[in-house]
Amino acid sequence: MPPDTARLAFREMTPADLDDMAALLGDPAVMTYYPRPKTRPEAAQWIDWNRRLYRMHGYGLWLISTGDGFIGDCGLTPQVVDGVTELEVGYHVRTAAQGRGYATEAAAACRDHARTVLGATRLIAIIHPDNQPSRRVAEKIGLRPEKRALVHGGREAVIYAMALASW
Repeated sequence: MPPDTARLAFREMTPADLDDMAALLGDPAVMTYYPRPKTRPEAAQWIDWNRRLYRMHGYGLWLISTGDGFIGDCGLTPQVVDGVTELEVGYHVRTAAQGRGYATEAAAACRDHARTVLGATRLIAIIHPDNQPSRRVAEKIGLRPEKRALVHGGREAVIYAMALASW
């Protein structure tokens, strides 16, 4: 996982994080650009999915926190776009912690981890076309809009991308 930043600590999710993750993924404001907020059992599946990713790939979405506690998740996941498996940076931050640059700080640390530790040469972000805050985070860490694609069951998204090798 990425090293901690000036303000954020990263760690792997565990089943003990279910209350925090259910609150995060069940928040309609956080999940505005998803089909719907996730239920508690779906949040448990989210944790299980990430734990499988840690075992299989050595990465996933990690829990992020500040000295004041849990603020969200951020990390790297394999995602299929137009038939190609890509490495995506993703992030969710509690509503009360938004607007403070945490998503950008965490995503930049994950970008750097993808390049320097994983040796990835390309990074993407899959973003709903109307999600301006997420688009700004992607742009701040160096990703640029590349194309539109149908993802996750036919939903339209803007694919932001960057070549890590040349960055």
